[in-house]
Amino acid sequence: MKIAYEDLRLYAYSNDHLLKGAPKGIVIEFIGLNGNTRMTTDDPDWAKDYAEQNVIFVSPYINPWAWMNKAAVALTDAVVEALFEKYDLPEGFPLVSTGGSMGGLCSLAYVYHAKRTPTACAANCPVCDLPFHYTERPDLPRTLLSAFGEYDMPLEEAMKTASPYHLAEKMPKIPYFIAHCTSDMAVNKEKHSDRMVALLEKEHDVTYITVPDRGHCDLSPEAKELYHGFILHACGL
Repeated sequence: MKIAYEDLRLYAYSNDHLLKGAPKGIVIEFIGLNGNTRMTTDDPDWAKDYAEQNVIFVSPYINPWAWMNKAAVALTDAVVEALFEKYDLPEGFPLVSTGGSMGGLCSLAYVYHAKRTPTACAANCPVCDLPFHYTERPDLPRTLLSAFGEYDMPLEEAMKTASPYHLAEKMPKIPYFIAHCTSDMAVNKEKHSDRMVALLEKEHDVTYITVPDRGHCDLSPEAKELYHGFILHACGL
């Protein structure tokens, strides 16, 4: 799959038109389950904030039920490549994979599958064990069957190909930042982030913060500052 830069905004939101100077980094943000049902026509405040730092903020329009399946990886790779070619960016240029919930899973799984390996990853209340998540809520099986049902393997094995917990020990050795809220009722902290971090921290550079008394992806102001500070630091800022 290849996307011309001129067509980029058909396939992703990007703030690069707001930059005042040469790019310092690229932040990929993956949206959570049921997101990306509409194209982004206005520039979000956080995208403007990144632009002030000359950081490209890009959000690929992956399927709302994608779960970082093959199609989602291919689209994201094409979006990233269009930006690298447009700005003639070198190998090793800061490329940060981020997201929350399903987007958090995507941010972690993309690190493993990406054509250009991201240089850092930040995840907010991420789904980590995808086969377990299939059983966690009644609204999930239909979405996972949609994402992986056509793979030439049993569904559980297909889900493992995009399940960070099952990829953890083979993931690239880059800096990771994971945050999870203690009152998360949508994605169980103990079953997902706690177990994921226990595997990752054996051989990877992991920062893990627990956000007390907050619900799903609802980071406190202090946690948001740490989250975005990690991303900016990964962009050399």
